[in-house]
Amino acid sequence: MVVGGASAVRVSTRNARFQQWEALLTNRNKRHRSGNFLIQGVRPISLAIEHGWPLDAVLHSSERALSVWARAVTSAAEAPQYAVDADLLRELGGKSDEGPEVVAVGRMPPDDLTRIRLGDDGVVVVFDRPTSPGNLGTLIRSADALGASGVVVCGHAADIYDPRTVRASTGSLFAVPTVHVPSARDALGWVDGLRAQGSDVHVVGTDEAGTTRLDQHDFTPPTVVVVGNETTGMSAAWREACTELVSIPIGGAASSLNAASAGAVALYEIARQRGFPVGER
Repeated sequence: MVVGGASAVRVSTRNARFQQWEALLTNRNKRHRSGNFLIQGVRPISLAIEHGWPLDAVLHSSERALSVWARAVTSAAEAPQYAVDADLLRELGGKSDEGPEVVAVGRMPPDDLTRIRLGDDGVVVVFDRPTSPGNLGTLIRSADALGASGVVVCGHAADIYDPRTVRASTGSLFAVPTVHVPSARDALGWVDGLRAQGSDVHVVGTDEAGTTRLDQHDFTPPTVVVVGNETTGMSAAWREACTELVSIPIGGAASSLNAASAGAVALYEIARQRGFPVGER
């Protein structure tokens, strides 16, 4: 079978290759051992292609005519092509009842903090030990929309490359450098390195017990903003490292904001103070 000018290998059984792809849905260890993850959905796949994300395979339906979008993807992707039976592709495709036209297999970049460029007026988000892939993906999406330079995921945390994270980011994962580090010490060592190079980087934590209101803090210098774990908040290491703890005033019956929501509010305030220098639409 030829699609987009490339010969596509037919996959019609649950063979070894399919089982490798299937494992990427739920098995974090196998994702990271292989260095691969699944990309599901029109927008995430489109943004992966647009940003030149390395792909190791493009899977498409072997049983229906492809849309203009799907043909463009299979033509643009520089990766081996596979024509997969509809029932098998549906298993890999996430929530779609009809089944996807295309699923891509992405390659993981190294977890290297030098991928993130803070700059003289940048902002980086640290998510400390998030447990929810949905929250992590949502915060990556907010970071992209509100002009952050990158996202650092710290400690024992939800997987950046879990399909639920990738879907929740709606493809922003491919636009914003997102790096996992084992501990706060690793991220703080990177911050110390930036300061040694002359950066006046501030580390600001979001905390309901913060003594300064979010809108009263000056966010114009380069900033690392820390969002804590959904249940326990920031770790002691991050709390100690913060130059300021800021709170988000809320009302109603809610006791607090969802962690990803708190991060989005903080990023919005930072962008507001800087005049929304994020390509306003």
